[in-house]
Amino acid sequence: MFTRNTQLILRCLPKHNLVRDSTRLLPTLGHFQTFRPYSSQNNEFGRGEPSPKRNRGRDYYPPESFSRSKTPANTIIKFVPQQEAWIVERMGKFNRILEPGLAILVPFIDSIKYVQSLKELAVEIPTQSAITQDNVTLELDGVLYYKVVDAYKASYGVEDAHFSVSQLAQTTMRAEIGQMTLDTTLAERNALNHNIVSAINAAAESWGIKCLRYEIRDIHPPTNVVEAMHSQVSAERSKRAHILESEGLRQSAINVAQGEKESKILQSEAEQLQQINRAKGEAEAIILTARAEAAAITNVAKAMAESTNGVDAASLHVAQQYVEAFGRLAKESNTLIIPANSGDVSSMVAQALTIFNKVKSSTAQAPPKPSS
Repeated sequence: MFTRNTQLILRCLPKHNLVRDSTRLLPTLGHFQTFRPYSSQNNEFGRGEPSPKRNRGRDYYPPESFSRSKTPANTIIKFVPQQEAWIVERMGKFNRILEPGLAILVPFIDSIKYVQSLKELAVEIPTQSAITQDNVTLELDGVLYYKVVDAYKASYGVEDAHFSVSQLAQTTMRAEIGQMTLDTTLAERNALNHNIVSAINAAAESWGIKCLRYEIRDIHPPTNVVEAMHSQVSAERSKRAHILESEGLRQSAINVAQGEKESKILQSEAEQLQQINRAKGEAEAIILTARAEAAAITNVAKAMAESTNGVDAASLHVAQQYVEAFGRLAKESNTLIIPANSGDVSSMVAQALTIFNKVKSSTAQAPPKPSS
């Protein structure tokens, strides 16, 4: 309990400064490592911590800055909890760091000055404004996860390591947002979180604090920007719909043209095959006709050679063909050049036989071809 001198000092202090001044004058009593104004009444944040609804004035600090453990009372024997580091000062000078387990202190000489939790801590970063590279004001908030890796630096490297790292997270987030456009901020949130963690670790290394990760929870653009984004999305969807429709029409036209092309190709191939088949048929017909005529001529010649009346038969045949030809000419309206004596059939037959005899005699006088 209080000594006599301590009681005299407390009686001399004003009542409204009793808690604040007694905490400053009595380092051996339980107190925070860095003093901040607080309410002595209980609230939802725990005993002795400020209520955000009640303390919103000049002395208000976020509740996360009070999340540190209180320094225990100085006794000879102490038990340090797991995942905590206690800073011991001897006559106002750093002496050692107590690790979890049993610890023995020298009364009135050793004092537990700071208590650092080595667990991972989560700090809620309040909503703040930030301006992007394309001059859009955003409202952002997030959560910072960090832990104390060096209790000595966290106690003596900065006045309030926990409060400082939360403020550093806010300023770093504003600085990183200022280097990115709105579209990049919304699309590359993971990259933004990584950049914030790297920047915090670079600055908080001398404080004995390591930032594990940072998560941006909500990004709130201005109302006019949100409306513009909705309009842009609608326009983009309409554009895609028109593009898809035009692509469908284009593909349909291509399919129709491709079908017509294939149809014409097949039709031309069919016509080609038809002409080839017709030509083959005509060629075969000509060959067969020629063979028939050759056979007929052979038979006529054979008959003329074997029979004494062969010449008369040939003359009769020529006369019949002549008469049939004139009969066909009478049915057609064609202008033809005919001999002057076309009406004299006997002269025409005699002329034809004369030509036949000359061809026969010339063929007989021709020398035979040498055998190969």
